Amino acid sequence: MKAGKFLLPIIILIGATLFFSIFIVKEVNQAIVLQFGDPKRIILKPGLNFKIPFIQNVVFLDKRVLNLDTPPEEVIASDQKRLIVDAFARFQIVDPLKFYISVGNERVARSRLATIINSRIRNVLGQQKLQTLLSEDRSKQMALIQQGVNNEAENFGIKIVDVRIKRADLPQANSDAIFRRMQTEREREAKEFRAKGAEMAVTITSTADKEVTVILADAQKKSEIMKGEGDGLKNKIFADAFGQDPEFFGFYRAMQAYQKALIGGETSMILSPDSQFFKFFGNKEN
Repeated sequence: MKAGKFLLPIIILIGATLFFSIFIVKEVNQAIVLQFGDPKRIILKPGLNFKIPFIQNVVFLDKRVLNLDTPPEEVIASDQKRLIVDAFARFQIVDPLKFYISVGNERVARSRLATIINSRIRNVLGQQKLQTLLSEDRSKQMALIQQGVNNEAENFGIKIVDVRIKRADLPQANSDAIFRRMQTEREREAKEFRAKGAEMAVTITSTADKEVTVILADAQKKSEIMKGEGDGLKNKIFADAFGQDPEFFGFYRAMQAYQKALIGGETSMILSPDSQFFKFFGNKEN
C-alpha cells in the first residue's frame, strides 16, 4: 500500500520529464537548443528530438523562403527627378545560429532588412536617371541592389533570394503638376479646335452669302431682261394696235388713265369740264 503511494508520483514525474524533454521539429522549421540562453545545438532535419527539461529550451526558425514588403521610399535620381519606389524582397534563413546571435528573431530581422534594402535602393537608383529607372535597364539595377543587400544580409545568416520593385510612381505633387499640365494642354487644344471651327463657320457663311448674292443678282438680271422683253412686246402690240385702229387705241389708253386717276381715296382732283381728259365723257358729236 505504501509502495503504491510513492509509485504514482514517480510515474507522474517520469511522464512530465519525458513530456518536457521531447520536442518535434517540423519540415518547415529548424531549431536551436538553448541552455540558459546560450546556443547548444542546431537541428536542421525534421523529426523527434530531446532536450534537458527545465534547463534547456528550443527556438524554432522558419527555413522556407519568406516575403518582405518594404515601406515606400522616395528616391532622387541623378537628374534630380523624384520617384516613390515600393519594393519587396524574398529571403531565407540559411544560418540559424548566426541569425539568432545577430538579430534574435524574425521581427527584428525584417526591420533590419527593410532598412538595408531601402538604403541600397537609394544608393543604386540615385546614381541613375529617371528614364533609366523606367526602362528595361531597371533589371540590371535590381541585380546590383540584390547583390549589395545580400552582402550585408550574410552577416545575419540570411540569404536574399530576390529583390523587386512592385511600383514606381511620381510623388503626389509631381503627379498633380503633370495632371494640371495635361489639363492645360487639352484646354489649349480645345480652344484651337473651337477657333478653327469658328473660322470655318465664318468662311462657310461668307461663301454662302456670296453665292446667295450672286444667285439673287443673276435672278434679278434675268427678271429685268424678261420684264424689258415683256414691255417691248407690249409696246409693239400697242403700236400695232394703234396703227390698225388709232381711235380705239386712244379710247383704251383713256380708260387706263381713268382707272388709275379715279380710284377711290382721299385725293381730290379739279379739272375743267371741257378738259381733254374727259373727252370720252361728253357728247360724241361735240
